[in-house]
Amino acid sequence: MGKFVISKTKNGEFHFNLKAGNGEIILTSETYTQKINCEHGIESVRTNAPNDAHYDRKVATNGKHYFNLKATNGQVIGSSEMYESKQGMETGITAVKNNAPTAPVEEKL
Repeated sequence: MGKFVISKTKNGEFHFNLKAGNGEIILTSETYTQKINCEHGIESVRTNAPNDAHYDRKVATNGKHYFNLKATNGQVIGSSEMYESKQGMETGITAVKNNAPTAPVEEKL
């Protein structure tokens, strides 16, 4: 089972990672100045993760694949790692869809 992990950056801001059951990071957020906004970001991921239309599939200039998860308003709420293949990226999207809606939150502050 996956989990969200909230962490604090060196400059005092907050971000979260969604980790799969094996501990791999499958989605990373932007940074937030306040913890409450980071928590709202997690709720937005939970809400938007099941909807395939909210995934923006991309190819980087180095040819690797990645995706952004967007909220209903089009704002990016999380980004994936880089994948060697399109299939790897699709597996990552499936992992987010399966883990995000019910993943517990852990704080590492």
